[in-house]
Amino acid sequence: MAETAYGAAGRTGGRERALFLPATAWLLLVVCLAGLVVLDAAAGFYWVVEHGPAKLIGALLAVVLAVVSPRLGSRALPLAGAAAAFVSLCVSGYLHVEMRAGSQAIGFAEPAALGALLLLVARRARPSWAAPAVPLLYAAIVLRPVAVTARQSTVILALLFALGAVTLLGIGLGMRLLLADRRRQAAALRLEQRTEFARDLHDFVAHHVTGIVVQAQGAQAMADRRPELVPPALQRIEQAGSEALTSMRHMVGMLRDADGEVALTPLAGIGEVRSLVEEFSAVGGARGRLDLEGSFDDLPVEVTTTVHRVVMEALTNVRKHAHGCTEVRVRVDRTGDRVTVRVGDDGQPRPLPHGGFGLKGLSERVGLIGGSLRAGPVTGGGWAVEAALPVVTAGAVAS
Repeated sequence: MAETAYGAAGRTGGRERALFLPATAWLLLVVCLAGLVVLDAAAGFYWVVEHGPAKLIGALLAVVLAVVSPRLGSRALPLAGAAAAFVSLCVSGYLHVEMRAGSQAIGFAEPAALGALLLLVARRARPSWAAPAVPLLYAAIVLRPVAVTARQSTVILALLFALGAVTLLGIGLGMRLLLADRRRQAAALRLEQRTEFARDLHDFVAHHVTGIVVQAQGAQAMADRRPELVPPALQRIEQAGSEALTSMRHMVGMLRDADGEVALTPLAGIGEVRSLVEEFSAVGGARGRLDLEGSFDDLPVEVTTTVHRVVMEALTNVRKHAHGCTEVRVRVDRTGDRVTVRVGDDGQPRPLPHGGFGLKGLSERVGLIGGSLRAGPVTGGGWAVEAALPVVTAGAVAS
């Protein structure tokens, strides 16, 4: 949405390798390196009669390591790069000692393979392991053209190789920084989702526990006058408690699942809003009524979940604070690019709450998607919570 968001280290390395070098890129690397080996051999760069195929052996080793490097881990990769660079430097030293001044030490397959290793090491090797491998690879690439003698043509070629090596090193480091930034963004997003999920979990628990408390109070009031109604009430309490526990286990399980790809924010639609109102009426006491106006099929998920949360918080507050309430009316109205949610009751007027996190968190949630929230007593009596939500929000698109 840090490292824990990507699972175990082995799985992380595999995902990074797959992201960096897919099959088509790997095949292109193999074809290019094989083609350079053939061209160097055709140009006569590898075989020196009096000294044997030293350059060919070094080039083939570098090419093989470059081909298998995408399958190496973050520790084995810099070791392979350092080994290829060390062999290349040894070959360069051998050529400097044994070959004549007029001989050529150039070749393009080996520097290309070492450059691919340099890019990969800078891209995904462990920093402590990459520190010695990067300078070795860079030196092996730059020093090969001037291994036998330093003249104008070989110095120019060495400078070109140095420029290419710096470019590949910059690309690798840039990709490394880009991935690190994506990891930070993913961690920040996951933290934001977990915070939002915790708020939703608070509202969910408050809603269901309040309903259970109301049912228990009703059963206690009926115990003396109509004891035959107590067992059904207790059954409803047990059922409501079991459903709440099951749902909470599921939600907390999602919160703990760090390796999963499931979105942490619980999704809810208009159907869940209807269930909230039906459950509110089934508990007893005040009667809930739901009015829907307009089409809700194409609403963004952030709007539907916010509508659900507004209704849940408002109904929970009715259970807690609306004394003498007989009816609660929930109205959800879709007009163009705006959805209006209003939950009003006919209970006794009550002061605005100064504590708790319900309405405060709800106001923050509504504000996140560019909406507005109002709550307070109404003129004709009772209390109302009203939220105006935009259907398309700039914040939602930007995220």
